[in-house]
Amino acid sequence: MEQHTSLIKVADLTISIGKHEIIKDVSFSLEKGEIGCLLGPSGCGKTTLLRSIAGFEQAQQGEISIDDKIISSESLMVPPEQRNIGMVFQDYALFPHLSVAENIGFGLKISRKERRRTVARLLDLVGLTAATRAYPHELSGGQQQRVALARAIAPEPTLLLMDEPFSNLDVALRDKLTVEVRDILKETGITALMVTHNQFEAFSVADSVGVIFDGSLGGSSNTGCHTKMNMYNRRTYTKTGNFLLNMVFPYNNFLKVHVFEVTLVFPEARVSGRPMVGELPGGRGN
Repeated sequence: MEQHTSLIKVADLTISIGKHEIIKDVSFSLEKGEIGCLLGPSGCGKTTLLRSIAGFEQAQQGEISIDDKIISSESLMVPPEQRNIGMVFQDYALFPHLSVAENIGFGLKISRKERRRTVARLLDLVGLTAATRAYPHELSGGQQQRVALARAIAPEPTLLLMDEPFSNLDVALRDKLTVEVRDILKETGITALMVTHNQFEAFSVADSVGVIFDGSLGGSSNTGCHTKMNMYNRRTYTKTGNFLLNMVFPYNNFLKVHVFEVTLVFPEARVSGRPMVGELPGGRGN
């Protein structure tokens, strides 16, 4: 029997800021090499959850572990710099006075020769070899995003976190970059967790999607496979279903989407003559 190893586990996590409970008893896990996404509207708590994994927010209850080592709990908080976690920020946070190559190599504690080799490999991976000496202001938004991704994975982090990484891109560029970023993450084998409010981004990039509302993950505690119609017609899925209504899934011939504890299978459909994966039903759940 195939064994699956969880790289990150979040168990019964609760986070409060002041008297306000932002995250409420959230639990999920990601396997090594898996790409996960926390999807939800603005203000739902997804960025707070990402910050807690990065080490910027203290847990009031529950725990977070990486490779079976607890890094956050009510009584423990491993500093961010000791977690070996990479981060891609919403605004990319590139150093304007450094070239593309210098941005990617910044902070690498290796020899100069090894740094040059690492930077060259990553430039090739993200398709920016020709822009080695360019500065951030000379790059397009998509190119800046790829530099930020290359810089984040250069130290070979155990886990990569991405905070709304496509929000500053126009629609056409976003659609192109979501595919490219997924390909890069899969080629490197890095486990990644992204947060976004955009359904297309979530289902284009991620293997697993957790829909989050008011600090809690939506879905059911029952495991098993469910069709799209079952999801939206079941009372327990009404809020999740309403959030995803009228969305068209990306172009894969067959897409198996895990909503953390629930596996959903969407068979192929055709939308506007183009092969797509299951368009969501127009009717609402009971």
